[in-house]
Amino acid sequence: MVNAATKLLIAASGTGGHLFPAIALAQELPDYQIEWLGVPNRLETQLVPQQYKLNTISVEGFQKGFGISSLLTLGKLVGSVLKVRKILQNGQFQGVFTTGGYIAGPAVIAARSLGIPVILHEANAFPGKVTRFFGPWCNAVALGFAVAAKYLPRAQTIYTSTPVRSEFLEPGVASSLDLGIPENVPVIVVFGGSQGAVAVNKLVRECATVWFDAGAWVVHLTGDKDPDAENLKHPQYISLPFYNNMAALLQRANLAISRSGAGSLTELAVCGTPAILIPYPFAAEDHQTYNAQVFTSVGAALMFQQKELTVEKLQTEVLRLLQSPQELKAMGEKAKTIAPADSAEKLAQLVREIVEK
Repeated sequence: MVNAATKLLIAASGTGGHLFPAIALAQELPDYQIEWLGVPNRLETQLVPQQYKLNTISVEGFQKGFGISSLLTLGKLVGSVLKVRKILQNGQFQGVFTTGGYIAGPAVIAARSLGIPVILHEANAFPGKVTRFFGPWCNAVALGFAVAAKYLPRAQTIYTSTPVRSEFLEPGVASSLDLGIPENVPVIVVFGGSQGAVAVNKLVRECATVWFDAGAWVVHLTGDKDPDAENLKHPQYISLPFYNNMAALLQRANLAISRSGAGSLTELAVCGTPAILIPYPFAAEDHQTYNAQVFTSVGAALMFQQKELTVEKLQTEVLRLLQSPQELKAMGEKAKTIAPADSAEKLAQLVREIVEK
């Protein structure tokens, strides 16, 4: 008699920072039967269904203050918990894995009410409200940055780093870059995470001419919400809303200019890409600054707050770094120390130990 596959429900929704680590984990559990829990009209509806069955619930975060909207949100939460309980019972799931965010609440409550073990992965250096509240309810909280443990004194934490998709770990993947960039020119990659960064985009376009004069090429991933994305034209400038082969691009890049979401930072670290980090100033509880400080503390990146960063300052810092290849090399080597390459395997082993016990 063949044993039935272990069934795992993955609750991950919204941005690449939540979804890509969960997909990387799922790839490390080929013997598991995996289904997904997401929200309608979010990124998971594009990334997940071709690989895993996607179940959706309607849930959102509580806004500041208390009013009619809070009551409606509470009603949705209760309804979502009941729906997740039904999914878990009907599917006979043996474990739940979540990467936090709004969707983690109903997933954790439903699982624990049924006695099903839960593993939560927190990618940020400063854990989000959901993780701080629900962490103690979980069998384990896996950490993207070891420093996050001090903010979760009541949770069972273990440092695993944050998994990246398998292509980021393939040596020589930079050769698959298909953007027509000459071999021996410096390349600056600009990106703002899976949702783009309009303020950074504007700043970079104002800076770029000086970098072109210095021989650099700029690959600018603008996201799809920038009304001025087509405003700059130059032979050394490649503007795209998104680019799928990020592993090749980051391995080829001499320097990245980026927001400091946890997923983006882990990809930079695994690729050893030196960076100038501009934390998103409106991120919840300023968590992107905490993330960036992990990199600046070891010399893997420079950080500038958006309100303090002028065109002149960014132009000057980028030119200085491009003219200092030894400094860039050292930054890249320090970045690689932040994210071990076996994070997905460590996380998969943790899931196996808890779910199969």
